[in-house]
Amino acid sequence: SSVEPAASKREEVFAVVMVGSRQYIVFPGRYIYTQRLKGANVNDKASSSIFLLLRNFPSISLNKVLLVGTKTSTYIGKPIVPNATVLATVEEQILDKKVIVFKYKKKKHYRRNIGHRQPITRIRITSITGYQDSPAVTLS
Repeated sequence: SSVEPAASKREEVFAVVMVGSRQYIVFPGRYIYTQRLKGANVNDKASSSIFLLLRNFPSISLNKVLLVGTKTSTYIGKPIVPNATVLATVEEQILDKKVIVFKYKKKKHYRRNIGHRQPITRIRITSITGYQDSPAVTLS
């Protein structure tokens, strides 16, 4: 019973974030798979002493927050919520499942079988901040 309030307390705020050309509903503590984020590598070899602390877990900031919702109010962006940021941690850079591309022309003995694996990034959402300054639409 002590686990249930902690889980509900963690999910009391959510946001709709735009990464690339896609929109994701995110909650703190959960992870999402996005398209490959080039600037965020997990195994960066940083020479600066400041970046050595963040080398294993590089943090990224997602600034295109379209909507933030809590249990009592909703913050709707026009088109984005001002000063709202979603902080996330890059967990891994992997390849997605293989997609088979099969080309075929009938009666011409033409068959090509090609596979493709799209590079993707797994990020874990750590916090949603900065939305309190914008006007809220209260739910009643």
